Amino acid sequence: MTMPPSLLLAVPGVFEVLTAPAGPDQDALMALVHELAASLGKAIDAKDPHTLAHSEEVAEVANYLATVMGLPREATACIHVAGHLHDIGKIGVPDAVLGKPGRLNPNEWEKMKAHPVIGAEILLPLTCFAQTGIVAMVKAHHERFDGGGYPQGLCGQAIPLGARIICVADSLSAMLQTRPYRPAMGFDEALREIVRCSGSQFDPEVVAAFTAVAGDVRRLFGSCRDGIRMP
Repeated sequence: MTMPPSLLLAVPGVFEVLTAPAGPDQDALMALVHELAASLGKAIDAKDPHTLAHSEEVAEVANYLATVMGLPREATACIHVAGHLHDIGKIGVPDAVLGKPGRLNPNEWEKMKAHPVIGAEILLPLTCFAQTGIVAMVKAHHERFDGGGYPQGLCGQAIPLGARIICVADSLSAMLQTRPYRPAMGFDEALREIVRCSGSQFDPEVVAAFTAVAGDVRRLFGSCRDGIRMP
């Protein structure tokens, strides 16, 4: 799996951008990195007919939760970028699987489950993304806190914290979107489901941070979507 040429041309110096001290020039470059990542996220969302501003939602919610949890500015910036890029591996998932108007069969599900590894392979040639943990976060965003996730079956603290944060944001966004086999949940119902799965699917520390600012997160979703109704 090779890096899309547009991404290769746009990322020289990204490692320096992500790790440099704050300042006007660095802030401007960081904004460019985020714009690039956001554009790629939108491209992936356009490939999947079941998503609506999904990558933007995941990125913005993950960024906000990381900030609320007190993570350093550099770590938060990397989580923000990884949130935009978390589904980039769907480039390698067949359109018939992504667009299937119903539940996936076991063979199709295995193809869908390959997207975190494909995404990591796409980004790995960029040393800057590997060294800042972005590749690891993309690869691990479907791991579960109890070890029952994929692709590696990591558990607990072995899962990068950024991936644990993205997992909550990703699951919340997915629950708030309609799927061929179920209607969209309301925000409060999705919140209850995340709390229910704390300690099994999700890191309890991340869930606690989310529940403490749930009202703010609800408003973030409203800013990412047009015409969304969240009861």
